[in-house]
Amino acid sequence: MNSALTIRGGRPLHGAVGIQGAKNSVLPILAATVMGGGEQIVRRCPRLSDVESTLRILRYLGCRVRREGEAVAVDPGPMDRCDVPDHLMREMRSSVVFLGAILARSGEACMSFPGGCELGPRPIDLHLSALRALGAEILEVGGNLICRGHRMVGREINLTFPSVGATENIMLAACGASGVTRITNAAHEPEIEDLQHFLQAMGARVDGAGSSTIVIEGGHALHAAEYAVLPDRIAAATYLAAGAAAGGAVTVEDVCPEHLSTVTSILAEAGCEIRAWRDRITLRRDAPLRAVRPVRTMPYPGFPTDAQSPLMAVAARAEGTTVFVENIFENRFRHIGELSRMGADIKVAGRVAVVCGVPRLYGARVCATDLRGGAALLVAALSAEGESRLTGLRHLDRGYETPERWLAALGADIRRETETDADDTDRRAAGYACD
Repeated sequence: MNSALTIRGGRPLHGAVGIQGAKNSVLPILAATVMGGGEQIVRRCPRLSDVESTLRILRYLGCRVRREGEAVAVDPGPMDRCDVPDHLMREMRSSVVFLGAILARSGEACMSFPGGCELGPRPIDLHLSALRALGAEILEVGGNLICRGHRMVGREINLTFPSVGATENIMLAACGASGVTRITNAAHEPEIEDLQHFLQAMGARVDGAGSSTIVIEGGHALHAAEYAVLPDRIAAATYLAAGAAAGGAVTVEDVCPEHLSTVTSILAEAGCEIRAWRDRITLRRDAPLRAVRPVRTMPYPGFPTDAQSPLMAVAARAEGTTVFVENIFENRFRHIGELSRMGADIKVAGRVAVVCGVPRLYGARVCATDLRGGAALLVAALSAEGESRLTGLRHLDRGYETPERWLAALGADIRRETETDADDTDRRAAGYACD
């Protein structure tokens, strides 16, 4: 049976939220554990469905995996496979990062193309061309990637686009190559720095993450390590957006304020009071929201595409018109139809969305069709009049650890329920099917 969140909106939020470990960091870090020479302990590992999918891949490969609270221990010693089956690859697009890690460990890998949210073409051509440049032989046969890289050699690799996933895959594969690999036009995201720090903790020689050039000196033996994942800046942005939409005062704790500067500057422009300390941010919103200058998603340090959807739910209630330009994924606007069910006034032309703020939103039955779109609907429901019912939680659960628990602690009227068969039949007949 399917689950749903029932939210009765219109309540200001007050209090503090502890931020989970970053989904976009922990997945490549867990993949990297297969390269280590001993047990790897990854702390602040959130309980997300994507994390569970990653742990299933590790167990399939033969690694010993155990969870103890917020920590996951991975012993890669018993690993005796170098393939990932199709049904596990289809669960998330970031599973492709296992390609570089398994090649570094075993010298060969076999897997299908990855799955995940349907956000439009996210080709892995950059990944494959970079691995081939390192000397890997890759055959694409019937939707499968058959790879051999026993003699990979470091070299300079210039990315035509600063892809996060490609940068991570090259970093991992280069640890198993002989010589020096230099990545130019590398992604700058904080999650890239987090992966570098974990690799360094294992004994890898990696430097430059956070800049356009990353240098990896491969061929060194790696050892056991213990590491804590950085806070999830997108989860923090979502809870700040919830405070902005519903009103009140919300503090996100255990965060890196500099990682959220583009988001908090937009929220401040919208009429929110923002105060930042070393490891926390407080947002207060008492006055009406205002429209902001055009929001254009860009690679870090630009405005993050993952925060676009929750911020659009805030703009839906602002006085005036806000324009969103999506430069990363072409299908990032799939949540707009559901926001419109709640009374939002949004027009879309290609990669541009024009949001005309309305005085109020209304509770409705809505369905998440992707992870961040689900977050947008959750933010909108918290500010809407009346009751909303949000389904499609399998998407939301990929990136947010029990959001209903944190939001209830802030004063939201929210609960997770299991839909009955009758409710599910009614929902599907009404056109809300998405699971």
